[in-house]
Amino acid sequence: MENKTKWYRDPDVITKIIAVAFLVLLGCCIHFFAQDFFDKTLKLAISGNVNALAEYLRSFGPWAIVISFLLDVFINAASIFPSIFLSTANGLIFGLPLGILISWLAETVGVVISFLLMRYLFRGTAEKIIATSNSLKNIDEASGKNGLQWMAFARALPYFPSGILTAIGALSKISVGDYIIANLIGKFPSTALEVVIGHDIVNFKQNSMRLTVLVIVTGIVFFAYKRYKK
Repeated sequence: MENKTKWYRDPDVITKIIAVAFLVLLGCCIHFFAQDFFDKTLKLAISGNVNALAEYLRSFGPWAIVISFLLDVFINAASIFPSIFLSTANGLIFGLPLGILISWLAETVGVVISFLLMRYLFRGTAEKIIATSNSLKNIDEASGKNGLQWMAFARALPYFPSGILTAIGALSKISVGDYIIANLIGKFPSTALEVVIGHDIVNFKQNSMRLTVLVIVTGIVFFAYKRYKK
């Protein structure tokens, strides 16, 4: 008879269950604080009404930090929609230093959860696909050797679709530890830039000079990188 490992002894199955259970628990925690929370924040985030989103989160008083953190984690873990509006709202509600810190840590936790879900749900299929192509094998091997540097750099790019990078990381051979470190490093500058630029756009009159300098510097760095790559 074939000796099959029982499901509760399979590390992959356990990881999937824990990851899904964590997302469900996270959703329940948010729902506990506000029954209409998901419906309201989803509409506000999709509409792009940052001021209204900030006011709604501010209405939770001292719990606003917890609510905003959990929501940011959930958005990045589930890849529902971009978290740029929430990052901007965090800067408006809590000020730039605390807003950056909350957004940075929450986004990092969220993409790590998403990475684990993608890797353990789809890695087996990805390995079969990679095995059929020498070019994909080379990319996969390179990502395992230089995965930390590559992911840290990619995460440092602001406004880059987070889900794409998470999927690439999940299908690569980068270790979980390296992925976490890379995101902690790379997410900080990109998240900080998103929070500051979003904050300054909303408060343009007071921060027009800083916003202009940030946009110019970001543009110079981007074009310098493109020129270097050529």
